[in-house]
Amino acid sequence: MEHRTLGRTGTVVSVHALGTMTFGAESDEATSGEIMTAYVEAGGNFFDTADVYSAGGSEEIIGRWLAAHPTEAAQVVLATKGRFAMGAGPNDVGLSRRHLRDALDASLRRLGVEHVDLYQMHAWDAVTPVEETLRFLDDAVRAGKISYYGFSNYTGWQLTKAVHVAAASGFTAPATLQPQYSLLVRGIEHETVPAALDAGVGLLPWSPLAGGWLTGKYERDVMPTGATRLGENPTRGMEAWEARNANERTWRVIDAVRAVADARGVSMSQVALAWVAARPAVTSVILGARTTRQLADNLAAADLVLTAEEMQALTEASAPEVDDYPYGTAGVAQRHRAVPGADA
Repeated sequence: MEHRTLGRTGTVVSVHALGTMTFGAESDEATSGEIMTAYVEAGGNFFDTADVYSAGGSEEIIGRWLAAHPTEAAQVVLATKGRFAMGAGPNDVGLSRRHLRDALDASLRRLGVEHVDLYQMHAWDAVTPVEETLRFLDDAVRAGKISYYGFSNYTGWQLTKAVHVAAASGFTAPATLQPQYSLLVRGIEHETVPAALDAGVGLLPWSPLAGGWLTGKYERDVMPTGATRLGENPTRGMEAWEARNANERTWRVIDAVRAVADARGVSMSQVALAWVAARPAVTSVILGARTTRQLADNLAAADLVLTAEEMQALTEASAPEVDDYPYGTAGVAQRHRAVPGADA
């Protein structure tokens, strides 16, 4: 499996990370253990979890697996997150020093480790000054509790503010940003990707298969049923079936992915994952799997290299539909200029 550096750090991670949100929920402990073992045996070394996944259950399952597999555990780059509520109190949420202190210590206990390689802020906190959050993270690095820190679900301006406050204050710089990114969700390309490239921050895309849409398992105008994440609740969150089914772009993208997959003799999932992995600033793509069979199919994407023509076809088919200033054609034209003598 290909490996890349974690942002501008010297730590190396596999191009596919193991997302563990299903552990303790959609995947029981035995299945979760099988998934971790299969992932490591395939050459993966990057586990991503969070305190809120199964209310701490995911971290506990990972912790017991690490304890039972000390040789493999020594090679794992471990990432978790804090920010969301893990209690009912007013200080049991957010990015304050108080909450992060308690959240990090609790995550370390559940994972059964003294430090994690990457500690991520799960979302922006408009209440806590960014200086307070960054000082805590810098202190955690100096105390040896974390090696690096990063963010998740931050917009471009939020990432840029954090980067510059850290630099001005002499704090450790952030290493990564974990955003939603896929052929169906490309909004981060307007501001967030340029901000990450400017700061040297590595992207860790989540939901690269768009909640299963890019696997080809959904049909136009046929509401899903059965044991799928959408089938259990077709109106759920950003993956809501009704809105995506009604959007013609959804089916244009799915058709483009299917065309490449059929021509190459691979699964649609592998094509969608290969496209994300090849995008600018991407360090590692987070795979979510409920079974070892799903994991095996997704991991096969590590061997798939799309041609320039295939990348272009997929990129054009999935072009974001936003065309309002300052984005879209008019905005792009204003931000770029031709260089005399350069190729068009």
